[in-house]
Amino acid sequence: MSPALPPTHQALTVPEVMAALRMSRPKVYDLIRSGALPSYTEGRSRRIPAESLRTYIQAKLQEAA
Repeated sequence: MSPALPPTHQALTVPEVMAALRMSRPKVYDLIRSGALPSYTEGRSRRIPAESLRTYIQAKLQEAA
């Protein structure tokens, strides 16, 4: 089981999302490009709002039900 992300995180890095979803870097960037995982850039860094990750996971759970 992966460690839970601290509740203080409002925006996550790509490696943090990779660890949370247990997905590869290319797969996470595919999700970002497709719009399934909304994100923004801050300087040269990509950030994914924690709420976007929660929404993505909820949508996947509803799909599976």
